[in-house]
Amino acid sequence: MDSSAVDSFKLVSLSSLPSLALWGLGVAIFVGAVLACFGVAREPLARRKWALWTLRALAAVCAIFFLLEPGLRKVQVARVKNRVAVLVDRSASMTFPVAAGKQSRSQAVAEALTTLGPQMEALKDRFAFEVIGFDPELSPISAKTIETEPARGNKTDLLSTLRSLKASEGTSARKLSGVVVFSDGADNAELAQGLNGRAKQVLEGFGVPVSTVAVGQGGLKDLAIENIKVDDFAFVRNSITAEVEVRARGFSGQATQAVLRREGRIVASAPIRFASDDDVQVAKFTFAPDQTGRFVYTVSAPVFPDEAVTENNSRAFTLKVIRDRVRVLLVAGRPTWDERFLRGLLKQDANVELISFYILRNSPDDPMVANDELSLIPFPRDEIFSEKVHTFDLLVILNFNNDDLSISLSQYEDSIKKYLLNGGALAYVGGDRSFGDARFTTFADVLPVATAGPSELAPFKARLTPEGARHPITALGTGSVSTEAAWDALPPIPGMNSVRARTGATVLLDNPFSLVDGKNAPLLSIWDYGRGRVMSLTSDGSWAWAFTSHVGGAQSRVYERLWGNAVRWLVRDPELTAMSVTADSPTVEPGKPVGISAVARSSDFQPVPGAQVTIELISADDGHIVAQQTVPAGPDGTAHVEFPSPPAGPYKIVGRAVQGEKVLGEMSDAIAVRASGKELSDARVNAGLLEDVAKTTGGGFFDGPSFSLSDVPFKEPPLVEVGRSRDQPLWDRWYWLALMVFIMGAEWALRRRFGYI
Repeated sequence: MDSSAVDSFKLVSLSSLPSLALWGLGVAIFVGAVLACFGVAREPLARRKWALWTLRALAAVCAIFFLLEPGLRKVQVARVKNRVAVLVDRSASMTFPVAAGKQSRSQAVAEALTTLGPQMEALKDRFAFEVIGFDPELSPISAKTIETEPARGNKTDLLSTLRSLKASEGTSARKLSGVVVFSDGADNAELAQGLNGRAKQVLEGFGVPVSTVAVGQGGLKDLAIENIKVDDFAFVRNSITAEVEVRARGFSGQATQAVLRREGRIVASAPIRFASDDDVQVAKFTFAPDQTGRFVYTVSAPVFPDEAVTENNSRAFTLKVIRDRVRVLLVAGRPTWDERFLRGLLKQDANVELISFYILRNSPDDPMVANDELSLIPFPRDEIFSEKVHTFDLLVILNFNNDDLSISLSQYEDSIKKYLLNGGALAYVGGDRSFGDARFTTFADVLPVATAGPSELAPFKARLTPEGARHPITALGTGSVSTEAAWDALPPIPGMNSVRARTGATVLLDNPFSLVDGKNAPLLSIWDYGRGRVMSLTSDGSWAWAFTSHVGGAQSRVYERLWGNAVRWLVRDPELTAMSVTADSPTVEPGKPVGISAVARSSDFQPVPGAQVTIELISADDGHIVAQQTVPAGPDGTAHVEFPSPPAGPYKIVGRAVQGEKVLGEMSDAIAVRASGKELSDARVNAGLLEDVAKTTGGGFFDGPSFSLSDVPFKEPPLVEVGRSRDQPLWDRWYWLALMVFIMGAEWALRRRFGYI
């Protein structure tokens, strides 16, 4: 037992007769007394009649007394100590201040528990007080922990918490005598709309009084980003709309502006005005992502000086941008077999949206032909290269003569360079009007090769370089056929432009029979220009490779595979990157670590065991490095790091892989660390809900943490016997018998005097 035993006395029947016999004799005595009373019912004098009735009733009582043989039973009893659950809300809203500029709600609870400590100690012989935090999971907690560790729960669910507490009663040796709940009442689960329906029935049958304590004051002013409705992914260069719910408390008539940023850069803004002191307005942002990948966006509202909470004025989310179709612009200097094969290939690809222009003839071909008759439709150079060039994923310039001013692109040189620097892609294909056979100053700075003299007209078989043997563009091997064997099987092509590779370029194919500066003349070369990628193919004879598609009945389709690989590499298909970095989850819950996985590959896209992988977690707001780790890649080239939970907000993840002094690659990803969602978007104190809960369960409601436990209703713990009992008869005393004889004698004497005998 939890408390010392005490003596207790209770009145019992010591009769040895069975209960049925006692009931029967008792009924007989009662009936006899009633019949005896009826015997004097005709007595005319009321005084006589009532005197006889009283004596006969007392005689019946005496008879029942001796029939039951009453006695006192002395037993030792002890009071069972029941438990009282003190529930403390540990949801994130408890970090809000009690009032503007005051301590947090959790700190107010910690002080209240410290004050109530002596009162709990005084009641320890009857109740065991258990302080339990809920978020909504139940776990023991102390006042010190409440004060020092911030509340981080992302949901307030009072009904679920009470259900869990009631369910735990079956596994506890002590029964519940009461519940005291410290909370701000900001429920965002079943009781979000108030206490009604099924929830009310559950609380009415709870069986234990639940007393509630409202922590915090009403009337706080707060502006919060409450919810963001946006798709998980978007298509590059296609518009998408994000709907943002902004809640304002205490800002009736206030006009402001919500802003959408991507990694610190403003993307869009939307004006909002609040009509009441508790209003929700929807701000709509429509924007078109211009790059593929995962990006982190931040929606923010201005912070007003008198706001109670400022942490909920911004919220981050991630958006994965993918390609719907690769948008390709093909510009050809004239109709050729190469132009025909390439245009046909791109047109039949369901993943490509092709826009093509080719010049039928140039002014030098026939000076008598007017400029506007050089193509089937006018060549919209200004619209394409000045206004719309950024809408294309890839530019393909094929055998294009830059000499003719009527179609020259030289005036768009800056626009094309800017397009590439910002992540565009260019494939420049040779011919008799490209590279060394014509001026190409528009593209001279951005190409990986430079002109080196007259063209080589002799047919030759392209040779795969060591770099080409490992690169995804020239990876033509299928099944048991290696890439080298596939290239060896291709037919010769009819000549090429004479060029030299520029410093930093990678040559994938060359001409083994032509030398430039002592090196084999490059045929297929690539490099990065700014954030963009450029490929040069110094021949217009690659169409000849298409004729191997059905040699010997086999469908090798090397021409299609070559250009398919080239397009994917140029537009940075994620599957063709040497380095990949991926967050374990694009959205990180508050307090949770950030997990990141990386894969390091070499230029031939084979895993690089032991490569040094550096992962940086960077704030997308101001660009400072929040955390950094360097780890070696495993046998499969993968590495995994984990960073402690950073503050809520948008973050970029940048990964770099190095083998020795060689940089293998760099990639990035993005994450958004949540700020607990609805918990931090609602600063109100819902005292009305807490009062309804207390009233429904028979508990008490306290509008503030200052109260006394003496005012809290508890169910009293029961008493149980803990020792042997001892019976002491009361019926065998002589005076009880004398009293019975006196009553019966007095009744007989009165009847005789009144003439009934």
